[in-house]
Amino acid sequence: MSIPKEPRQLMINLMYLVLMALLALNISAEIMNAFYDLEKSMETSNKLTAEAVKATKEGIQPILEKKKGLREPLNSGISEIQNFVSEFNDRVDYYKKGLFVVSTKGQELTDDQISGFIPDVSPDNLEYYAAPDKGGKPLASKDKDWTTWWMVKKGKGDDLEQLIDSTRNQMIAIYSKTMKACQKEAKLKDSEVEQKIANFKANLTLKVDSTWVGSDKNSWAEYNFYQMPFAACMPKLEKFKSDARAAEALMVNDLAGLVGGRELKLNKFFPVMNAKKGYVIKGEKFEATVAIGAFSNEFAKTSSVSVNGQRISLNAEGQGQFSETANSLGKRTLNMTANVTNPLSGEKFSAKASYEYEVGVRSATVSPSKMNVFYIGVDNPVEVSVAGANSNKVRASCSGGGCNMTGGSGKYNVRVSSPGEAKITVSAEGFTQSFPFRVKRIPDPVASFNPNKREDSGSMGNGSFGARKGIFAALLNFDFEAKCNIAGFELTRVPKRQDPVRATNQGATYGGRVANLVKAAKPGDIYYFDNIKARCPGDSAGRKLNSMVWTIK
Repeated sequence: MSIPKEPRQLMINLMYLVLMALLALNISAEIMNAFYDLEKSMETSNKLTAEAVKATKEGIQPILEKKKGLREPLNSGISEIQNFVSEFNDRVDYYKKGLFVVSTKGQELTDDQISGFIPDVSPDNLEYYAAPDKGGKPLASKDKDWTTWWMVKKGKGDDLEQLIDSTRNQMIAIYSKTMKACQKEAKLKDSEVEQKIANFKANLTLKVDSTWVGSDKNSWAEYNFYQMPFAACMPKLEKFKSDARAAEALMVNDLAGLVGGRELKLNKFFPVMNAKKGYVIKGEKFEATVAIGAFSNEFAKTSSVSVNGQRISLNAEGQGQFSETANSLGKRTLNMTANVTNPLSGEKFSAKASYEYEVGVRSATVSPSKMNVFYIGVDNPVEVSVAGANSNKVRASCSGGGCNMTGGSGKYNVRVSSPGEAKITVSAEGFTQSFPFRVKRIPDPVASFNPNKREDSGSMGNGSFGARKGIFAALLNFDFEAKCNIAGFELTRVPKRQDPVRATNQGATYGGRVANLVKAAKPGDIYYFDNIKARCPGDSAGRKLNSMVWTIK
């Protein structure tokens, strides 16, 4: 673009450039202000959470007066977690304070110097946190260098990582100790306590994430704070305080539930059918246990379940029995209705569900566990089942291919010895059926320097070549557990500008003259591995494998 010669046009162009720059700055400022507003919102949320925890603790005290066995361990656990979270948040506030001071001062300071500058770093404390001419927005909001110095180079980020990890472990320990101390009085089973502890661990959001692993960052601190603007770092630090408050609330609410301090209102009920079979044989009975999901024994007298209009009597556990005879083939649908009345509030609930099962005639299947062929010399796992028949009454036998079958209860192992065809015969309660299988030798292995992949030609340094101790028969892409062994081979060394030298080796490992030829490898030499033979399981004689050619560089 040419520069205009007219002064007026030149001035207009310059004004456009200035306007574009101002627009860019405004967008950036809006983003920085959004971080500031986010931090304020999170601080407000943390205060509300702390107040709710306090209210919950105070609200259960009248109930604890009647359950004195729970009062001491429960209140002790709540106080301990409250103090621990407060200490954690105080430490995070120290990191925020230091980050604010070094970013606004723009100089390296000691911890003592930082502690003496300002008493409170908070979006609400605008006297220290923001300048009036900035409209109450944070100072140094775009600074990246001093946040990197404080959190990464100064090591505060590493300290924070350790603090988060240790705090999480301590919270779990406090929760576990308190739950076990309250277990007897709360009448909880060991399995219930362990489940509560497992749920608490799973719901803890305060943790050191591992997303930085595999990135171009060298540490958690670098991943989270390196060249991060000041305005983005502050809400990130406030987020850790929020996670700690959430963990505190989670624990206190769980403990309050032990004393009945909170009303649990069931608002969803559903019928459940636990069938013995989903597929039955004609003439047999279909049997199932019918229950209501989310059921309490307090509702036993006010609940009912019907299946296709037939009312099912329920016991104190909310369970009943349903059965019908399968008189026709095909799909059978059962429509269920559950009706529940809350004995305390009188509220009524109703829900419907359906269940389908299939009625058929007896059939059998034989499924090879790995592929539809038997291999000589290895174990061939086979699963046998007959639909609708007791597995203990199913019989299976093998014939052909030198077949030998062992096992029972539906799981068998087949060994074969000669190529051709084998046959599995299955019988059960008046039913007999045969299934053919091909019998094959194990596929040929590949001569290689690597037992797990093909390395049979190419170039190699004499040091690396000389370090090899022998060759392998690599059995590639074969799903069975089998190993083929090298029986022997011929090695020919063709030195540069010299006559070839040949030697024979027995087995896979270099020995005698072959070992000496390998040690003599020099750049320019060519080595030929020929007449390589290997034996696999079930082989009566060795198999000839591929040749190998290597050039020494």
